[in-house]
Amino acid sequence: MLDLLQNSIDAFNNSHPLIRFCIYLSLLFIATIALLLVYLKNLRDRLRIKGRIEATYQKKYESDLIEYLYAGDDKNINAEQQKIVDYLKQCGENRLKRKLIIATLLKLKNEISGETADAIQNLYYKTGFINSATSKLKSKKWDSVARAIRELTLFEIKEAHDEIIQLINHPKKEVRNEIQKYLVQLFRFDGLEFLNVLENPLSELDQIQLLEILNKFNNMEVPDMNNWLRSTNNSVISFTLKLAKIYNQYGAKDEIIALFNHPNTEIRIEAINVVNHLGIFEAVEILKEDYFTRTLEEQIAFFKMMEEMSMPDDVSFIREHIQHDNFHIRISVMKIMNLITVDSDNTFKVNTVTPDFTIDKDLTIAS
Repeated sequence: MLDLLQNSIDAFNNSHPLIRFCIYLSLLFIATIALLLVYLKNLRDRLRIKGRIEATYQKKYESDLIEYLYAGDDKNINAEQQKIVDYLKQCGENRLKRKLIIATLLKLKNEISGETADAIQNLYYKTGFINSATSKLKSKKWDSVARAIRELTLFEIKEAHDEIIQLINHPKKEVRNEIQKYLVQLFRFDGLEFLNVLENPLSELDQIQLLEILNKFNNMEVPDMNNWLRSTNNSVISFTLKLAKIYNQYGAKDEIIALFNHPNTEIRIEAINVVNHLGIFEAVEILKEDYFTRTLEEQIAFFKMMEEMSMPDDVSFIREHIQHDNFHIRISVMKIMNLITVDSDNTFKVNTVTPDFTIDKDLTIAS
């Protein structure tokens, strides 16, 4: 055995340097893998222990909370309930335990309703967890701020409004997103007041999330949107146009028409689409007057609008574009001409496709 080991060492020492390098590298990889296996096993054991501890504490907290809810009357808390409150306060000083208590409170809050749910929210006040959450609003760590706002949203703490609204232009998008959801979730349309002071862009995803939240509530009084339509923040204008379309805000027609001259092309097109949806007929003549100065995208949007809002008096204008270079406009013109009823003395012939116009076979097959 010793001879074999000695022969192996001699062979290694007499081998090519490249071979020795590969052997050293292999040994290094083997040692690294061994250390990683030991680390992963230790980590898995720690996670198992942590999981068992969390499960034990959570079961304990659920038992305490249920006992609290059914231990006294609706108006005053007795000594037994106060003991539970003090115990939860003490546990709340530990970060992990506080997290488990909050999760348990939210779980119960979502599973029950009525006076019992109100009792859970009152317990959130009594334990002082609200003070812990609001104090984190001043944290320099953006993730702590975001978590605090999310917690206040879930527990519907409206008292934190003034502190939270001040952070609406926070440099971190995640924080701004939590603030927007807090305001709209708790204050509905009144929460959209942040649009008056929002300096950062409101992404399409943010807009969709806010619209979904608003869609959950019924019989809401829609506020005046004119100020938002005059905003210097293009994303605010875009979002407001969506609101005007969804909630049929015909009263904002003057401000919407004014957006026909907005510097941003996309906003001008959105305004045309909203005018079409609301059926604001006076916008037709306004767009016809400066039609030729507008971009092709605006012209296409205008003719899509005319499919719904054209009148017999518009025939002469529409006929001028029967052979327009753009395919979409030609299609819209044909649809409009088929819809408008023209008196016999004003009849006109629909021209056939010009010889030099070729039909896209791929487009025809796709349609």
